[in-house]
Amino acid sequence: MHDDSVSPLPSDPRFAGLRRRGFLAATGAASLGALSLAGCGGSGDGGDPKGGGTPQRGGRLRAAFAGGGAGETLDPHRANLFADAARAKALFDKLADYGPDLAARPRLAERWEPNRTLDRWRVTLREAAFHDGRPVTAEDVLHSYRRIADPREAFRAKASLEPIDLEASRATGRRSVEFVLKRPTAEFPNVLAAFGAYIVPAHADDFDRDPVGSGPFRFVSFAPGRSAVFRRYDGHWDGAPYLDEIEFVVANEESARVNALLGGQVEYAHELNPTTARAHEGRGQIDIVRLRNSAMQAFCMKTDRPPFDDVRVRRAFFLIADRKELVDAALAGAGETGNDLFGKGYEYYADGLPQREQDLEQARFLLRQAGAEDLRVTLDTSAVAAGFTEAASVFRDQAKRAGVTVDVRMGSKDSYWSDILDGGTLCCYRSGAMPIEAHISQRLLTDSTTNATHWRHRDFDALYRQAQSTRDTKERAAVYERMQRRLYAEGGFLVWGFADWIIGTARTVRGVEANAPANTLDWARFDKVWLA
Repeated sequence: MHDDSVSPLPSDPRFAGLRRRGFLAATGAASLGALSLAGCGGSGDGGDPKGGGTPQRGGRLRAAFAGGGAGETLDPHRANLFADAARAKALFDKLADYGPDLAARPRLAERWEPNRTLDRWRVTLREAAFHDGRPVTAEDVLHSYRRIADPREAFRAKASLEPIDLEASRATGRRSVEFVLKRPTAEFPNVLAAFGAYIVPAHADDFDRDPVGSGPFRFVSFAPGRSAVFRRYDGHWDGAPYLDEIEFVVANEESARVNALLGGQVEYAHELNPTTARAHEGRGQIDIVRLRNSAMQAFCMKTDRPPFDDVRVRRAFFLIADRKELVDAALAGAGETGNDLFGKGYEYYADGLPQREQDLEQARFLLRQAGAEDLRVTLDTSAVAAGFTEAASVFRDQAKRAGVTVDVRMGSKDSYWSDILDGGTLCCYRSGAMPIEAHISQRLLTDSTTNATHWRHRDFDALYRQAQSTRDTKERAAVYERMQRRLYAEGGFLVWGFADWIIGTARTVRGVEANAPANTLDWARFDKVWLA
């Protein structure tokens, strides 16, 4: 997470409304998964939410994103903001990417296949070329992954590539790579789709002045903190984009993005708030696109320290929460209720568990059993993410009705995520889209580096290893369901909702995919968008 200041936009009359201060941080996404032995790439599934029609070629689309100031880069391995990720997606490709259910879909990889023990994977590349005409080869893939894994760097995808033994992995042909893994990994396609795991040419060394990728658009110009212009790449393996050009314009303030959209200065505005969406939805001036299930909203309980080291207290808190009230108040209704599990609607989600409802009488009973009738706890929150302070206030009032006193403590936006990882006992928490497998491996194993609930159980770790060693998809799904049932009964995440991600577009824009949580393949994907 970041909170950097940025410089003002240039004096360009086209963007007179785009003035901003500060910048809005991005939520991350990590690796993604499914055991898919073969597949074909291609455009996103699902219908156009705005009526479709025959795609038309031509024109420049201007897209407004919050940015990161003069320090912005087009190096795809350094992408950290949503603006970085959107620009990287336009210029570069990954071997795989996330589908709407967070299962891996082939991109530069034409197919993949494991050995019997799931610790070696053969990946075959499709015929694709970089913008300079050079073919994408196995050596480019290995170079890219070894660059990401460089111990001197802090690239976002480094942790996701950890299962690969890159020294032992090798090219077995121009378009074939054998990845040797450190352990059986049934969800290895998650690694290929990891956030930031883009393939760059082996000879690439200047990403900000002349970046060369294999993505649907090629570089024209870049002014960090201001704008970037890319032009259609006619030789893209998935077909040339409909647009002639895409221009990414930086506008930090949500109001600036909305005003620019209303004023015709941009055609696409990223990350609008629910109040804005309600004010303009169905009014005919602009279109609102809601990306469902884009961000988990939760309270995080430390399971290894009082009072939450007692499972009865955790269960009581599950029953204190009125999830609909939290969604309505903290998210202004722009989302849906959670059920104390991550990944609603994603592959492997345990959707057969009963929806948990508020039950204050049972909550008080459990607290009495635990000797915690007059419980007082501190809830850490911050303005670091939308809805956090509102959710804390609502939950404080809900807890009071169960006889629990919740003291809300405001934290710094700059240090909140590091502060709550090991500090405190109860905090507000959010996560962007990632596969359920990645959520488990990064946050719920004994040695997970971002284990905010301090959930550490060796038998649970063993179940994860069992899932990763299980080749059959149905059998593996059964193991994941068993793990989720345990988390539902005694875990430390009180997942109360899943927030929509909200996009605004001009009425002339077509092809924006609604069935695409933020950070998935079809989010901010402009090669399939056109202007009517």
